[in-house]
Amino acid sequence: MSDRRRLLSLFDDFSQNLMVTLADVEALKKELDTLLEQNANLRLENEKLRQRLADLTQEEKPVKKSSNHQVDNLHTIYDDGFHVCNTYYGQRRDGECMFCDELLNRE
Repeated sequence: MSDRRRLLSLFDDFSQNLMVTLADVEALKKELDTLLEQNANLRLENEKLRQRLADLTQEEKPVKKSSNHQVDNLHTIYDDGFHVCNTYYGQRRDGECMFCDELLNRE
């Protein structure tokens, strides 16, 4: 009879250990679900930010081209014999103007 009680006691202990382990596994499963959901949300947010960055980069490129186009226009006006500096803009020039030269040669 003593062996029977000892055996039942061992099974009870084993059963309780299994219950604790099962509870731990369930907690880990919930934590994993939470982490996977956060990961998915972060991936979506990251993709949206990358797309937004690409859009902003594309928007900036035409501005640089138009800036070069504006400088080219100023060179054309200057070559046609007109001032492009703030002081004499639009007036006919007789020779070189250091203000215009400074403006046209800026980087």
